[in-house]
Amino acid sequence: MSEVLLIVNVAAKCGYTYQFGGLAELQDTYGAQGLTVLGFYCNQFMQQAGTEQEQENVETTYGVNFPVSKIINVNPPDEHPIFTWLKAQPVGDGAVQWNFEKFLVGRDGVLISRFTTQTEPTSASITTAIESAL
Repeated sequence: MSEVLLIVNVAAKCGYTYQFGGLAELQDTYGAQGLTVLGFYCNQFMQQAGTEQEQENVETTYGVNFPVSKIINVNPPDEHPIFTWLKAQPVGDGAVQWNFEKFLVGRDGVLISRFTTQTEPTSASITTAIESAL
């Protein structure tokens, strides 16, 4: 069974860091049905990824229960290939503008939708899209 993926660029020292809680809630709610949230720390927006200790503290505080990578770049230079691919898709919509942008990839490997930083992880637009993909 292929997974539905919600890929998110995350940061430990950002005004949107609280969204880790909503992402963990999505993993709790939909994980058994085939959703995997994947977090990728990024330091390209005002150096907000945080230190390893700050990252660990945030993950503990918000009950992070999904895989989170070390720091990568989501835009050039040295952009991680997953973000190169995501942004090149028909609904990929170009450069990542800020932390906590969300990309929903279906079981078939097709990018279904991209959500802005301001879209809360547990918003109806995201949960409806996840439920449709599952």
